[in-house]
Amino acid sequence: MAIIDFFDRGWRINPHGVAYIQDEHSFSFQEIGELSCRVAHGLLAVGLEKEAKAAVWADNDVIGWGCTLGMWRAGMVYIPVNGRNAPAENQYVLDAFDCEALFFTQAFASIIEGLRASLPKVKLWVCIDAELPWAPSLETWSAGQPTTMPRVDYDMDDIVTLSATGGTTGVPKGVMNSHRAFQTYFAQFMIALQYGTQRPVNLAAAPMTHTAGMLSLPCTARGGTVVVLPKPDPGLLLSAIEKHRVTEFFLPPTVIYRLLDIPGIEQRDFSSVKYFMYGAAPMSVEKLKRAIEVFGPIMSGGYGQTEAAASISYLTPAEHFVDGKIAPDERLSSVGRPNPLIRVEIMNDQGEVLPQGATGEICVRGDLIMKGYFKAPEKTAETIVDGWLHTGDIGHLDAEGYLHITDRKKDMIISGGFNVYPSEVEQVIWAHPAVQDCAVIGVPDDTWGEAVKAVVELNVGQNVSAEELVALCKDKLGSVKAPKTVDFVAALPRSLVGKVLKKDLREQYWQGQQRRI
Repeated sequence: MAIIDFFDRGWRINPHGVAYIQDEHSFSFQEIGELSCRVAHGLLAVGLEKEAKAAVWADNDVIGWGCTLGMWRAGMVYIPVNGRNAPAENQYVLDAFDCEALFFTQAFASIIEGLRASLPKVKLWVCIDAELPWAPSLETWSAGQPTTMPRVDYDMDDIVTLSATGGTTGVPKGVMNSHRAFQTYFAQFMIALQYGTQRPVNLAAAPMTHTAGMLSLPCTARGGTVVVLPKPDPGLLLSAIEKHRVTEFFLPPTVIYRLLDIPGIEQRDFSSVKYFMYGAAPMSVEKLKRAIEVFGPIMSGGYGQTEAAASISYLTPAEHFVDGKIAPDERLSSVGRPNPLIRVEIMNDQGEVLPQGATGEICVRGDLIMKGYFKAPEKTAETIVDGWLHTGDIGHLDAEGYLHITDRKKDMIISGGFNVYPSEVEQVIWAHPAVQDCAVIGVPDDTWGEAVKAVVELNVGQNVSAEELVALCKDKLGSVKAPKTVDFVAALPRSLVGKVLKKDLREQYWQGQQRRI
C-alpha cells in the first residue's frame, strides 16, 4: 500500500464519519479527503513532478495535515518541519532538502516572508488560512480543482518523507523513507494495537510533524477519529481524553512525569484508554511503575528511530505484568520484543552477530529501514552495511527475547578504562523521589580521562544533596559507575519532542577540549 492508501481505507469504510477533531470543529473523512484531492491536483497543475519536495510550516493543524495528505496523493515527498523549531533551523532543512512548495499558517507568515530570499528553490507559497500579497490562501489557490483522486503511479520504493534527524549529534541529516517502510510500520502497529470491531480514537498531542502525525494513520486506516491538540498541554490533554473517549495516545517520558505531578491525577477518567504509548527517550522504571498505578494496565512501550520508522520493538500493556503483578524492573527497563516483519540482532564492531545476552550495537534488517540519507551516500554506506541498519544504540536481548537499550554509542563514558553506560546510572537517580529528571554525561578529568557527572532537575519544592545521590549510586552500582560530581539545574535542555540534549550539556564542560568519542 502507498502511504495515502491508509487514509483512503478509512475514507472508504467511514466516509461520513468524523476523521479529525480540532477545538470544537469536526472534519469528516469526505471533507479532508476532498481537500487532499484538490491540493494534489493543484500541485500537479503547477508542474511539480513525482518526488518533488514540499512542506507544511504550522502548529498541529487539521487543514495543514490535509495538505500533507495532498502531497502524498500527488506522489510528492513530505518534509516535516516543526513550527516550534528556531526559524533558522527550519530554513536550513527546507533549503538543504530542496523544498519546492511550502504551505504555512498565518501565524508564521512574517517569519517566512523574512526567509523567502534564503529559500530560492521554493516555487509555490500557499498560506493555509489567509490571503497575502505574496501568497494566495489555500481556498483561493485550490478553488476549482477536482475533488476526485488524481491518477498517480507509484513504486513501493518511492520516497514519501524526508525527515531531519534530531540534530542532537550535529547538522541534521535527511532520512529518506519509502512507501514500503511506512507500510511495514503501520502494519506492525495495527497488529500490536488490537481493536476488533471498535473504531479507535487517537489523541495527537505531540507534534504531528513527529510521532503524532504518523501514529494517527493506523487509526485513520480503521475509520477512526484523530483528536488534534495544538500542544501537549496537560490540562487540554486530560480534558480531551475524557470528552472524546480517547483510546490511544503517545507522550514522551518528560511529559508523563509532569502529568504524574498534577494534583488529583488519580481521580481523572482514563477508562476509555487502551494504549498509553511512551517512547522517544528512556523512561524511568520507578516513574513507569507509578504511571501503571495511576493510569492502569494501559502503558505501551516502544523503540524506533527516524531511520527505522519508529517501530523496532514494542512492550505490550500485558507485558508490563507478570502473574497479575507489576513486572520486575528487568522487564520494565526493556523496550519490549522486536516487532514482526523485521529482524533485530546485536552485533560487534566487526558486524558479527553476538549470542543472546551479549552487549553490542542494535542492528535492524527488513522493509522497515530507510532508503538512505539524502545526498549523503557515504553516511548511508556507514549506516546500512550489507542490508543491516546500524542504529548507533548499544544494547542486548535477554533470555526472554526482550530488547534492552544500554545507551547511544556516543553517550558511553570511558572512565579509567571502564565503560560506564549513562542510562544505568540515570535509572538509579530517577528512582529518588526528589528527582524530576536527570542526565548523566562524561566530563574531562585529568586522572580518569572522563569522569561521570550527573546533571539533575528536581521536583518543585523538593531537595536532595549531591552527596546523597552519589552515595545512592555507590550503593546500587559501585564507585566506578557512581557520579564523581552532581550539578543541579532548573531545567535540562530538551528537544521539541522531549529528548534531553546531552550534546548540548557536554559542550558546556568540553569547551576547548576534544572528546575522543
